This record gives sequence, structure tokens and C-alpha cells, in this order.
Amino acid sequence: MEHVVLVDDHGNRIGTAPKAVVHTAETPLHLAFSSYVFDQDGNVLLSRRALHKVTWPGIWTNSCCGHPLPDEPLGEAVLRRLSYELGLPVPRADLMLPRFSYRAVMGNGVVEHELCPVYRVVVDRPAVPNPEEVEEVLWMPWKEFVHGVTSHLLAISPWCYEQVPQLEALGADPFTWPVAEEGDLPPAARG
Repeated sequence: MEHVVLVDDHGNRIGTAPKAVVHTAETPLHLAFSSYVFDQDGNVLLSRRALHKVTWPGIWTNSCCGHPLPDEPLGEAVLRRLSYELGLPVPRADLMLPRFSYRAVMGNGVVEHELCPVYRVVVDRPAVPNPEEVEEVLWMPWKEFVHGVTSHLLAISPWCYEQVPQLEALGADPFTWPVAEEGDLPPAARG
């Protein structure tokens, strides 16, 4: 049974809980990650969450999201999930937003409450979505995606709505974004 890492408001680890039971109306703050995958032309890979997901089923979002296993460095969790969800074995993921956090409530009352650092990944191959996790994928020019999100023309996950303006604030070109230091991560996320 997969467990998530529970954290306090300062990002310190305070325990673990089974992933299968943690997403409820009273979801505790826990450690996660988001990643944005780009191709060599600057297109971003969007994924539509599988229809049977507990949170935001069938919703379009950034490339890949997930949770590290207890005692798994966050960067390694990103690489593991990219391979599993999208068939993308990659050598590294660059940390962009080390302290991103959000809380969102679905229409049915289920809450997502995550300390969720954000990563950038660049690939040179197509994604092969795992249907257990991803319904479908779509490549979109970054500038077009940013416009769609910030003008609310795209129906996208709530965390993505919050992340995109923060990423855009790093610069218009995703390839020139400054990479954050691992030391900037919350304590529970450091390797």
C-alpha cells in the first residue's frame, strides 16, 4: 500500500498515511510534486487525468503529478512517475518552484492539500501514456498554454491555474528559467 508523507505548515515531515485514504473532505497537508514536460520546440505536454482517479478525474492538467514514497528524494519521485505515467525515461528534472503549496476542493467535497514543488523536464521523444493514470495527452505551445490558463479559456486543474502564473514570472522562455537549489525545498522534500 502506497503511503504519502504528511508535513506541517513549515514543510517538516510529521508522519505518513496511506494514499488510498488520505484524500477526503479533511485531507491533511502532504508532500507531492508537479512537473511540466517540454519538447525541444518549447511545447508543453498536457495530460488528461484518467477517468477513475479519486481527485479531478478526466481534468486536463500539467504533464505529471505525484507523491514521493516515504524516504524517496523528490527529484527521484518525479523521474519515477514520468516513466510510469508517460513512458518518459529522463535523466533529470530541474526544480523551478521549490515551495509551491495549494489547497483545492472538488464539487463532491474531496480536498487536495499539497506542498507541491514544481519541476521542468525536457524530452526528445513522444509520451506513451499509461491508461491507469492518463486518459490522453496533448502538446501545446507554452505561450498559447499560458494565455489559455491566465485568461481562463482552458479548463485546467486548480493547481495548474496557480502554478502557471508563477512559472511565467520566471520568464517567457521555459528554457531560460533559473533552476532553484535543492536546499530551497521544504525539509521533508530534501534528499
